[in-house]
Amino acid sequence: MSKILVTGASGNLGQAIIRHLLETYHAPASDIVAASRDASKLSALGAKGVELRNADFDDAASLDAVFAGIDTALIISTDALAVPGQRLTQHKSAVAAAAKAGVKHLAYTSMPNPDKSLVTFAPDHLGTEQAIKASGLPYTIIRNAWYNENYLHGMSHNLKAGQWFTAMADGKVSNISRDDCARAAAAVLAKGKAENKTYTLTGPQSLNADEIAALVSAVAGKPLRVVKVSPADLQKGIEGAGLPGFVAEMLASADANIAAGNFDIVTSDYETLTGEKPQTSEAFFTTHKAALLSA
Repeated sequence: MSKILVTGASGNLGQAIIRHLLETYHAPASDIVAASRDASKLSALGAKGVELRNADFDDAASLDAVFAGIDTALIISTDALAVPGQRLTQHKSAVAAAAKAGVKHLAYTSMPNPDKSLVTFAPDHLGTEQAIKASGLPYTIIRNAWYNENYLHGMSHNLKAGQWFTAMADGKVSNISRDDCARAAAAVLAKGKAENKTYTLTGPQSLNADEIAALVSAVAGKPLRVVKVSPADLQKGIEGAGLPGFVAEMLASADANIAAGNFDIVTSDYETLTGEKPQTSEAFFTTHKAALLSA
């Protein structure tokens, strides 16, 4: 029996990965270990027969028990973004624990081109990838492109106002749905074989802000004008809306990264891993029309 560990299992991505393991790839629940800071949040998975473990990435010593007896492990990048360096320290602790436990296949969710990215959290991903490779463990690195879901947080308010302030300039981005990323990650885990490869998961096409706005407008039935601003002005606007400074800086840096062309990459890696085509942004927005109109 091969044990598969998914950390961050209470998050949206982790939940979707485990759902695909169970439903799409028919992995036995008894083979899956779901880990989270608070395993009590995973009671629904426990009821299905999934083993639950508490994982505190800030307590390096406690991670030995999390990775014990695991054959294949997926480290989902944590949400510790407020304090610079904290997330990378957490990830390195997890990699060290996986190596100590003798994990046979270590997978990690990263981002496209972390070595030349302008996104504030790119160094966390690059440093983790380097730590995984230095560990000597057989690995699979899964670089997820920008999620279509990220637009749902503010697009309904943009539609209500009729304008979308963005620092993307004329850059393009190959958005992909979180669920598609989850399905591909589950495929990697279900296969259970490390190839020491890096996969970059993207949508089927790269779009600029005007093209994204046109899709959103058509689905919502409302006009949406793109207002192109500088990353600094975007950051000020987001902070003015009440979001924390580190979040505003992160979102502005992501737009700057798109403007620089660093997210303009389309691969067939999703199809390689799943045998399916990724969902288009148009289909995604159509499916989530209610969310677009929720403001």
